[in-house]
Amino acid sequence: MSLTFHWFLPTNGDSRHVVGGGHGTPATASGRDRPPTVAYLSQIARAAEDLGFTGALTPTGAWCEDAWLTTAMVSQNSERLKFLVAFRPGFVSPTLAAQMASTFQRQTGGRLLLNVVTGGESHEQRAYGDFLDKDARYRRTGEFLHIVRDLWDGKSVDLHGEHLRVEDARLSRVPDPVPEVYFGGSSPAAGEVAARHADVYLTWGEPPAQVAEKIAWIRTLAAEHGRTLRFGIRLHVITRDSSAQAWAEADRLLDGFDPETVQAVQAGLGRSESEGQQRMLALHGGKRENLEIHPNLWAGIGLVRGGAGTALVGSHDEVAERIEEYHALGIDEFVLSGYPHLEEAYWFGEGVLPRLAARGLWTHPDGHAPAPAAQVPFAS
Repeated sequence: MSLTFHWFLPTNGDSRHVVGGGHGTPATASGRDRPPTVAYLSQIARAAEDLGFTGALTPTGAWCEDAWLTTAMVSQNSERLKFLVAFRPGFVSPTLAAQMASTFQRQTGGRLLLNVVTGGESHEQRAYGDFLDKDARYRRTGEFLHIVRDLWDGKSVDLHGEHLRVEDARLSRVPDPVPEVYFGGSSPAAGEVAARHADVYLTWGEPPAQVAEKIAWIRTLAAEHGRTLRFGIRLHVITRDSSAQAWAEADRLLDGFDPETVQAVQAGLGRSESEGQQRMLALHGGKRENLEIHPNLWAGIGLVRGGAGTALVGSHDEVAERIEEYHALGIDEFVLSGYPHLEEAYWFGEGVLPRLAARGLWTHPDGHAPAPAAQVPFAS
C-alpha cells in the first residue's frame, strides 16, 4: 500500500516566517507577506500536484479565508489534486452541506475530501452564532454526519434529533464518488464521533508513543461499531540536504518569534477548550528550550501557531525514517506543510518522496517515478 501525502493551502497567508494564529487567536503579521490570493494558492496547488501530493488541506476559522469558496476557485487551476476542505458542521444545514459536496464533486471530477471540524473554542463559535457547549457540539456533529451520509447514499431522511431536525430531505443527485470524511479530536466525545462516522482519523504530530495510544483508542472504539478506519497525521516539515541545514532553518524560524508574540499566543491558546490543543501546548510548555521532543520532531511551531504545532526536522533521509516510524504505528496518510509553502513543497517533494519511493512506501499518483529518484542515493 502506497502512503498518501497531502500538502496545505495557507489561506491565512504565507511567509518565510511562521504564520501564527488559529484556535481563536488571530493570524500574525507575517501572514501579510504573501496574501492568500487565488493566484498564489494556485501556484502551491500546481506544485503539490506535480510533485505527487494527493490532496491539499485548507483550514477553517475566523483567521483565514473560507475553505469552500477558495478551493472551488483554486480547483479550476489544477487538474488532479484533491481538496481536503475543513468545515464546521454547526454553521450550515446538513442537507445544504450534502448538496454542496455533491456539486463540488461534479464540478471538479470527484476531487473533494471533507475535514469535519467540530470547533474547540466556544468564544469563536459564538461569533458565528453557535452557543452550544463543546460536548453538545460533538453530539450535533454526530447527527450532522448521520444525515449527510444517508443523503449521499440516496436515502430520504427524516430525523428529529437533539440538535438537528430535517423532514423528507433528499438529494436530486448524489455525489460520485462519495467524499471521504476526515476527523480529529482527543476528547472522549470526539472519539465516539470518529468511531461512528469517520473514514480517516487525524491526529496532530505528537511523539510516536502518544500517537500509538491514540490509534489503539480509536481502533477499539471503531471495532465496537463494527468499523475500521485509516489513520493520518498532521505535521509541518523542514527537510534539507543535510541535518545541519535543516536545523539551521528551524533556528532561523525560532529567531523570528518575538517574546511578546509568543506570550500573547500562548495566553490565548492556554484558554483553549480543545484537548488536542492542550496536548500540543504540553509538548513545549511555552519555552524555547528542549524543543526536540523526539528525534527529528520539533515543537517550536506551536509557540506561535494554534493547532498543528510540531515539525519533522532533518535531512531527507532522517525525515523519511521518521515517516516510516509513524507508518509502522498505523499511519497511512500524512498532511504536511512548511514555511513558505511553495518552496517547502519542493524541498519535501524532491528530497523525501524519492527516498520513500526507493523504500517501496510511496508511488506517484500519476504512476511515474519522481524525476530526482535516480539522483538521490538510498541511505541505509
